[in-house]
Amino acid sequence: MAETDMVHEQIDTIDALMAHYVAGSLPEPARVLVCSHLEMKPGNRSLVNALELLAGEALENTPEAAIAHREQRLAAIFSSSSPDLRPQTIGRSETALFPRALWDLVGFELQDVPWRRRLPGLKEYSLDWEGCEVRLMWIRPGRALPAHTHKGMELILILDGAFNDERGHFGPGDISIADETVDHRPVAEKDRPCIAFAVSDGPVRLTGSFRQMIGDLIG
Repeated sequence: MAETDMVHEQIDTIDALMAHYVAGSLPEPARVLVCSHLEMKPGNRSLVNALELLAGEALENTPEAAIAHREQRLAAIFSSSSPDLRPQTIGRSETALFPRALWDLVGFELQDVPWRRRLPGLKEYSLDWEGCEVRLMWIRPGRALPAHTHKGMELILILDGAFNDERGHFGPGDISIADETVDHRPVAEKDRPCIAFAVSDGPVRLTGSFRQMIGDLIG
């Protein structure tokens, strides 16, 4: 895969994504996406915990190195104010759909999203973020998105509802990972809208027949 702004190595599996999360190499929106996934599916933290343990062991085995200007650096650390690590709960409903990390990023809940119509049956809200396209998506039940592939990498976290494509079913808490090797046509399930959080670092390229493309664009 070509180098992208998301990361500088290939991410094609959830395991690889979690490894980059533990390494701290993901851009902030992608980190928030993974945090939100782990909040929705806490059972998946076992992999993250194992990776963190391996990283800690590797750090312990790293030879010690002298720190330049040690005393000045320690003084700067101790004189700085401690960050507030308490969860940000002000204004957040007990029945909030958005995971806490996502709520902290966007600053509001689902009912307050200022949606903009992108296509019939597809609404989006975009966040301004350098190097990444970051957006919330609302897809009408049964709506098929135009068949496409990617010129970069796209991560999609399903918040509510579900969609199906050539790879299978993606429901609440699932992450779809797509790049130029994936050519798909996501279709929202018919029982409810599909709400998703997407982070990508490259544009999509429409595929499929002209007739299908026109049909999918008009919804």
